[in-house]
Amino acid sequence: MTRTIETIAGIRAFVSACRQRGKTVGFVPTMGAFHEGHLSLMREARRRHDAVIVSIFVNPLQFSAGEDFDRYPRRIDQDIRMANSEGVDILFAPSVAEMYPKGFDSHVDQTDLPSKLCGAFRPGHFRGVMTIVTKLFNIVKPHAAYFGQKDYQQYLILRRSVTDLNLDVDVRVLPTVREDDGLAMSSRNLYLGPKQRKDATCLHRALKRAEDLVASGESSAAKVAGEMKRLIHRVKGTRVEYVEIVNSDTLEPVKEIKGKTLIALAVRIGKARLIDNALV
Repeated sequence: MTRTIETIAGIRAFVSACRQRGKTVGFVPTMGAFHEGHLSLMREARRRHDAVIVSIFVNPLQFSAGEDFDRYPRRIDQDIRMANSEGVDILFAPSVAEMYPKGFDSHVDQTDLPSKLCGAFRPGHFRGVMTIVTKLFNIVKPHAAYFGQKDYQQYLILRRSVTDLNLDVDVRVLPTVREDDGLAMSSRNLYLGPKQRKDATCLHRALKRAEDLVASGESSAAKVAGEMKRLIHRVKGTRVEYVEIVNSDTLEPVKEIKGKTLIALAVRIGKARLIDNALV
């Protein structure tokens, strides 16, 4: 039965007891509103570790002014049931005051990777992500933490911060989980109305078109990105923030697609900002 812990002291006591008994700890940091993508991370952690901890914390530091912090979906009762169904041991659900007590004034940041892709449109976002994840790693002290490829830029940034700061945790990424029509699963999909939900499949169609072009021998990043934008713009009401083809390690734009390359995009549909990517 999944147990909910709301305090830092409580989660530390649980982890300390696990480690004293030689148990390994797998960790899945989330903002809740679980979907199959989250559950796939929990299953992998359950498969690999003796104890599984999942956090739910809607982190105010990673939302800019005017973003959706107040309306971000919160469904704690449903999340508890879903975590329990996957055999999660602990749901760590601290309050904002618990994580950021009065006087909190320390942050974690990077110079390079957070300035690219989503970082150009969400100033301060990755600073907030790195700060909260570093705090969670220090609190939970997991052996490994699990993230989804949909947030590939976040994964790269966290992998870099773990290396740079000598944090003793293995950061692992799992494939994006998709709906039957290809839409990447996301808590923000709940913002989509029926027509918008149908329209949102254009992101996956654009990525599939890019993959097909590359597979057929097209190596011009400009031509592939142009075809992707054309497909998306055919759907009325879509607003493209970016379509980028970049090096999969540095996120630097490439002119020629060769070696392992990331094709990434961010598109606004209604109130939802949707991201997706493919590695080719």
